[in-house]
Amino acid sequence: MKVVEEPNTFGLNNPFLPQSNRLQPKAAPSPASGPAHLLRLAGKCFSLVESMYKYEFCPFHNVTQHEQTFRWNAYSGILGIWHEWEIENNTFVGIWMRDGDSCEAKSRQTKVLLVCGKSNKLAEVSEPSTCLYSLMFETPLVCHPHSLLVYPTLTEVLRRKWDEAEQSLYDELITGQGYKKMLQEIFEEAGLLRATEEKETEKQSKKRQSLEFESVEKCSKEYQQLSKEVEKLKDLLAHHGIAYEKKLAENASAEPIAHKLITEKQTLLTDSKDNQRLRGDTRVWTDSL
Repeated sequence: MKVVEEPNTFGLNNPFLPQSNRLQPKAAPSPASGPAHLLRLAGKCFSLVESMYKYEFCPFHNVTQHEQTFRWNAYSGILGIWHEWEIENNTFVGIWMRDGDSCEAKSRQTKVLLVCGKSNKLAEVSEPSTCLYSLMFETPLVCHPHSLLVYPTLTEVLRRKWDEAEQSLYDELITGQGYKKMLQEIFEEAGLLRATEEKETEKQSKKRQSLEFESVEKCSKEYQQLSKEVEKLKDLLAHHGIAYEKKLAENASAEPIAHKLITEKQTLLTDSKDNQRLRGDTRVWTDSL
C-alpha cells in the first residue's frame, strides 16, 4: 500500500480547526474601492505554491501564507489586510495590504502589482525585504489602456475638485506640493486611500462639535432662528412670572454668541418645564414653540 502525503492546510482554509486556532486579523479590511470592473474580484481567492509555502491572495480582503509541511509548528499567517490603493499619475498601480501578522517590531505588509494577463492568477511572489512582500497578479481586467485610470472612478463632485486643483496649479495659485496635498485629500474622500490616524481623530472631533457652520450665511441663519426661539421663550416665562436672569448670569462665559444662544435656550426650556406654574397651560407652550 502506498501512502500519499497531502499538504497541510493549517489556518484560514482549514474548517476543522477550532475558531481560536484560525488566523485572527488585527483589523477589518477597508471598504472595497477603485475601478468598478475590478470589484468583481471581491469574494474570490487566487493561490500560488512556491517551495514549501502556499500563498493566497483574496482581492479587497487579505493575503495569507501557509507552510505546506506536517511540522507541529508549521507557519500559517496573514501577510496583509486590504488597506488602500497606490496611485501614480492618475493611475492605479498597485494594492496595499497592511496590518498583517507581527514580524519583529512591525507588521507584515504586501504590495500587489496588477498586470495584464490572459486569465486571473497569482503569478509571482517575492520578499524584497524582511516582512515586506511583493505579489504580481495577472488579470485581463487591466489590459485596456484606460482600465486603471483614477479620474473616471470619482464622483462628479470630486472630479470638479480635481479640475479646480488643476486650474489652481496652472494659474500658479498653489505649488506642486499643494497640488499633491489636494489630490491626497480627494483620494481619501473617495475611499481610495486611508487617512492617517491623526486625520481620522480630527474628523471624529469635528463630528462631536455641537456647532459646525459651513459658511457665514449659514451661521447668520442659525443665529436669527435661535434669537427668535429665545425671545419666544423669554415671553413665555415672563407671561408666567418666571425669573431666569440668575441662571443666565451663572452660565455667562466668553463662548461665541451662537453657543450662548443655545445655552440660553436650554436654560429657558429647563426653567419652563421644571416650574409648576406652567402645569396645565399646554396651549401657551405649544404656540410659543
